[in-house]
Amino acid sequence: MNFGCANNPLWVIRKDSSEIEEYKGDKQPIGKFAYSDNFKTQKIQLNPGDSFYLFSNGYADQFGGEKGKKFKGVNFKKLLLSAQGKTLEEQMKIIDTTFEEWRSSIEQLDDVCVIGVRV
Repeated sequence: MNFGCANNPLWVIRKDSSEIEEYKGDKQPIGKFAYSDNFKTQKIQLNPGDSFYLFSNGYADQFGGEKGKKFKGVNFKKLLLSAQGKTLEEQMKIIDTTFEEWRSSIEQLDDVCVIGVRV
């Protein structure tokens, strides 16, 4: 797979793995930027059963929980790893339910986009 990312990484979870491989994106936004440069293309070998995830920062940055703190990337990684044995449809429900339970009555702060693909 060839890909390029703006700011946020691409995460790959290999079939039967309990770790996330992180491929960092370029440190620039997609839109107009004073010091913009061409995005770098990265290449990854994917195999049947591997999954990859692209996402905005909105999920990890959402405030909630008992102490009103951010969800954070480390918890998002744990969530994705815990859902790996599930279908993508089941993962979507888990991701959505976890987010809603986390934020509870706290207003959603930012856009939330999570894209998961299984090869």
